[in-house]
Amino acid sequence: MRTAHGWWRERDGLILRLEDEAGGVGFGEVAPLPWFGTETLAEAEALLAKLAGVVDAGWGEQIEERYGCVRFALSSALGRESGVPMVQRRPVAALLPAGKAACEAADQALEAGYVAFKWKVGVLDDADEWVMLDDLLARLPGHAKLRLDANGAWTTRRAGKWLARCAERPIEFVEQPCFAETSQGAARQIQSDDALLGLAADYPTPIALDESVAGLPSLRAWLARGWRGIVVVKPALAGDPAGVLEVLAKYQADAVFSSALETGVGRQAALRMAFAFNGPQSRALGFGMGPLFLDGRFEGMPPVPFLGLEAMTHLKAEVLWNALN
Repeated sequence: MRTAHGWWRERDGLILRLEDEAGGVGFGEVAPLPWFGTETLAEAEALLAKLAGVVDAGWGEQIEERYGCVRFALSSALGRESGVPMVQRRPVAALLPAGKAACEAADQALEAGYVAFKWKVGVLDDADEWVMLDDLLARLPGHAKLRLDANGAWTTRRAGKWLARCAERPIEFVEQPCFAETSQGAARQIQSDDALLGLAADYPTPIALDESVAGLPSLRAWLARGWRGIVVVKPALAGDPAGVLEVLAKYQADAVFSSALETGVGRQAALRMAFAFNGPQSRALGFGMGPLFLDGRFEGMPPVPFLGLEAMTHLKAEVLWNALN
């Protein structure tokens, strides 16, 4: 997959298998994205090694919130995810490739029945992408939704130009227009946060936070600060599903649930969390990509324009586990 930060060719992670004394088995996936602010794969492995193969009732107190990927995986494997599904069926946004290939991909997705689309931008020159944007919008019927994802690659000034252009076009939202790395210091981070708040106030096109709210601590902080835009929740990165859902419900957040390019094990658990949340908006799920992996056993299910509860029972996790061993 190509983003504004280059090509992404490999996905690293861990699959967990837990077995209780009665022989019951559960599976979970650790799928970190360190550039989103999650733990690294090495940190996750070291933390799991400290558990020495045993997960007891007090595991949640032993693992800090910043280890969101590990907390998600253990919750999934223990069956402590999200409670009763509240939503029965949702549309899925088809992920369009960057550049000129987006138009052909959109045509194919329309034929397949998709009604929502997500396009990666910030890859080519703005002028070229603006022409492509108009070509893409001309292909879509009036009921279709188009969201743009810059992956935080723009400066504030460049983001403003894009948002001004989007204000005249039917764009559902612009995802993470800009973002400052935390390594640049706390002062720079505050400046970046203020810039996002300013952009959200200055332009009518909604902004969605993604990288900025990858984990539960950052999600909680943004909502507590008064963010009333959209938040993109990647369950595989966010942490313990029950805690994340509690925060979303508390603030009646406008949330979009999205894949972190995990295998079918993590995707199944992520969808359980998505269907357990009944928020103020009914937005398309961000699970419209694939196939992702060379080995089809890792997929879980083919990409489809609508997902229902049947998606949570499609994957046979033991098959994927056996493929790794």
